[in-house]
Amino acid sequence: MSPSLPHFVGARPRDAATTEFCVWAPLHERVDLYLVDTRESMPLEPCEGGYFALATERATAGTDYYFVLDGDHLPDPASKFQPAGVQGPTQVVDLRSYSWADADYRPRALWEHVIYELHVGAFSESGTFEGALEYLDGLVDLGISAIEVMPIAQFSGERNWGYDGVFPFSVQSSYGGPRQFQHFVDECHQRGLAVILDVVYNHLGPEGDVLERYAPFFTDRYRTPWGHALNYDGPHSDDVRHYFWLTARQWFVDYHVDALRLDAVDSIVDNTATPFLSQLAARTHSLSEELGRPCELIAESAANDPRLVTPLEEGGIGMDAQWNDDFHHALHVALTGERVGYYEDYTGVEDIERTLNEGFALQDQWSPFRQRHHGAPSRQVPPDRFVVFAQNHDQVGNRPSSDRLSTTLSDQQLRLVAALVLLSPNIPLLFMGEEYGETAPFPFFVDYSDPELIEAVRSGRAHEFAGFGDFRDTLDPVAPSTFAEAKLRRSLLEKPAHRELLGHYQSLIDLRRSVPALGRASRSNVTSWTEGNVLALWRTHEQGDALAFFNLSAHAAPLAPPSSRQWRELSGSPLSGAAFDVEPWGYCLLLSEAQ
Repeated sequence: MSPSLPHFVGARPRDAATTEFCVWAPLHERVDLYLVDTRESMPLEPCEGGYFALATERATAGTDYYFVLDGDHLPDPASKFQPAGVQGPTQVVDLRSYSWADADYRPRALWEHVIYELHVGAFSESGTFEGALEYLDGLVDLGISAIEVMPIAQFSGERNWGYDGVFPFSVQSSYGGPRQFQHFVDECHQRGLAVILDVVYNHLGPEGDVLERYAPFFTDRYRTPWGHALNYDGPHSDDVRHYFWLTARQWFVDYHVDALRLDAVDSIVDNTATPFLSQLAARTHSLSEELGRPCELIAESAANDPRLVTPLEEGGIGMDAQWNDDFHHALHVALTGERVGYYEDYTGVEDIERTLNEGFALQDQWSPFRQRHHGAPSRQVPPDRFVVFAQNHDQVGNRPSSDRLSTTLSDQQLRLVAALVLLSPNIPLLFMGEEYGETAPFPFFVDYSDPELIEAVRSGRAHEFAGFGDFRDTLDPVAPSTFAEAKLRRSLLEKPAHRELLGHYQSLIDLRRSVPALGRASRSNVTSWTEGNVLALWRTHEQGDALAFFNLSAHAAPLAPPSSRQWRELSGSPLSGAAFDVEPWGYCLLLSEAQ
């Protein structure tokens, strides 16, 4: 019989007087609890499966502690809060003591969302959850319905993209810690905003990780781009899976998060018949029923694998949606003509058409960039299981100059970009500042202390950009000034062009919500085709159709809508009789009455 798994790990106040501790440490025969303030040590009791547990009245919420392994004082691998950073003591936190005020919050369905991705550190001047609150009402006015928060798990130093977290249960101290994040989610919900949290289950950061000191969390059978892989399919992998499931459950239960975005799931190597991801999906769906509210999972993957969003009962992995990089890559090529790195796989307009009609552009086609066939057929996947975007943290930050589209495209092109994303049948995502044409770069930034690691990051970035031609190391990822460069510059809104772009985004989101044909879509009511460099998108509905033409060229394009409908022009270029011109880098949206 397999050993039973605990209901929690870490520290959990049982009541005002008693705190329970539980840690998985099968590599050790003894684990002690050390209380920092009183300098007391006490042994934990060994339990089944390599766990150690203790309930004591000597620790309460706010108590700082370490676990002691072979004489070494180490933070709790399931730490909820590291107020002094990754090397400091863990603090006991009572996550169940927060008084929530979101009882009247009613979440939207995933397909209804317009998602806004933000980095807590760069989103406001203070770089905290409290600082972000000032701008929530503006996002509501824009029409945003969900905020996707980039990773907040405790990382080394004060600044980081977030993908180097080493305590997956924790909330970064420099952002304000767990109580501020609970308050942030609460304030979002009171405004009708859902919260999606970006979590990293494929690796841990390179500085401050203590998990390997406790247990076989990692395996040397596989490697990821960031080092050793997490152990999801070897001996003791049941406990590793359980650990990460408990992190997911915590975000849903103790922080009221609505969905998790799972980073780079294609880097999770798992050769079991029941992969961790499908197990996570099944447990999450069960938790959703238990809580009586949606708890959803959005995957990021470069594999172009439709099984990710195929339901569990149909033999799939069971994710609720996934990011579609192909839409971004095809759009980027059509707008810029850039064909270096992974962009060499895409032709532009024709590939955008395919993503609108079928999901992925590469569906077991030859990939020159990978030098192999890539992807699988995806036409059977509904459009509302794909998240699309023109920009995001990766597609800006993983460029040699970390430049946004607003620094290279014209105002007309930026309006076209907005229309392509927001009129698509997929779930649209905006990257913070995109809505008003933010020009600040979003470079990769870290705050490591190890000189060898710092040099490895610098050389690694240079190697990564080698495939993008002329590499220019313009922003040092370790310099504080690089992080400062990433901060949003909302003073741009004092300029008419930026205010007009913001109004354009707002109008498009209003259209998406008010025009029935621009609502939820199925493959049967979406048709896209190309005429030269003009992309057409026809979305049908019983209350009337919507037909958009997007001109991805510098020349006006004369076109005529299908004569099977009586069309009226709504936005973009004017309609003149049965034929009209779509201006260079312009678009036109036509509506028809119900048949």
